[in-house]
Amino acid sequence: TLGTQTDYRDGEAQTDPYSPEYVVSSGSVPEILTLATLTWGWGLPAGQAEMEIIDRIREKRAWEAALPPMDSPSNVAKRLKMLEAMERKEWAYREEEIDKLQKVQLEVFRKLLQRREENQNELDAMRLYNQWQNHQKAKEEKMRKIQRDCALTLRKLIAKRKNLMGKLERRDIIKEYNDFSSPTYAPLSRIGFFPDNNSDYYAVKNFYLNTFAGLCELEKSVRDSVFQLKIKAPKPKCTITKTGYIKKSGRLDAVLAQVHQ
Repeated sequence: TLGTQTDYRDGEAQTDPYSPEYVVSSGSVPEILTLATLTWGWGLPAGQAEMEIIDRIREKRAWEAALPPMDSPSNVAKRLKMLEAMERKEWAYREEEIDKLQKVQLEVFRKLLQRREENQNELDAMRLYNQWQNHQKAKEEKMRKIQRDCALTLRKLIAKRKNLMGKLERRDIIKEYNDFSSPTYAPLSRIGFFPDNNSDYYAVKNFYLNTFAGLCELEKSVRDSVFQLKIKAPKPKCTITKTGYIKKSGRLDAVLAQVHQ
């Protein structure tokens, strides 16, 4: 035997349920034929709306069976009254169905309008936010330009103040670097320099040195040989030579010993 493999599963190859052929005997109208317009996916499997339609069809068949024959004027008048009542009932039912459909359509339209309004509100909020961001950027750029112009104007005023008598002086770089109180070492804050703002920028901040937990961890990482100190006593210096001569350092040590005694 040979096996075949397909790219489609069984559910994709399934067709509508099979409806067998039927033969209606003469003179009979089966009730099931009233549902011939219902097919799979269009009314089947039956729901609440389809059950209401089936009940109405049954009521109408029972009403048609209860109509009086047209064999006398009284029966004809009665039949006309029953037909008029049924027609009014049918019109009332149709109006009710139309009202239901209109309500459903209105609800769908309301949801669509609400969704469109929400989307429009989101777009408006995003547009306003973008405009606000652009205004903020323009404002910050304008403020930076004003600050730059202010610093430039202040420098010009300071330069003019130094040259009140109209005497031009060339900058003496050697003198500025030789004088530790010059703006080279201590620039003025009014020209836009603030050295104390970041005074702690270069400070050493170490977890192992500033916290107790860091010190404990650092102590654990150190070898035991570091804590076991071995101090060797210094050997006494030989102050007497082989010939019996006492060196000067030896004589000084002897003098110091006598002084302490």
